[in-house]
Amino acid sequence: MSTQATADASMVASELRVVLGQLMRRLRAEHRFPLSHATVLGRLDREGPQSVSDLAATERVRPQSMAQTVAELESDGLVERRPDPDDRRRALVSLTPDGLAALTLERGRREGWLAGAISDQLSAAEQAVLADAVGLLRRLAEA
Repeated sequence: MSTQATADASMVASELRVVLGQLMRRLRAEHRFPLSHATVLGRLDREGPQSVSDLAATERVRPQSMAQTVAELESDGLVERRPDPDDRRRALVSLTPDGLAALTLERGRREGWLAGAISDQLSAAEQAVLADAVGLLRRLAEA
């Protein structure tokens, strides 16, 4: 990789970090509860019951941090723990009906703002570029 390409990649990385930080702060302002809670609820909805350690690994956080997040969600009645039918020593975390309702409401608020901003602020061509960029950002997030 040439020095110019490295400099360009570094500049793009720096600008991307700043812009994503701004977008995340704006999205947080639309949330009823912390982003970490919404992330866990969303993952449980998409992927089904999981252990705290599996959630921590997937979200790339310490198991202790995830245990705290799950405890907070559990005390709010949004998730519940049940013994894993395949390994009774392990507990699986799953959404409660209240958790699914809260997540649905949260998604509507958050995605409603973002969808509105995309349709109001971006041209059709820019929306197509953004749709392509989502796939690229997903690849970076999974790298």
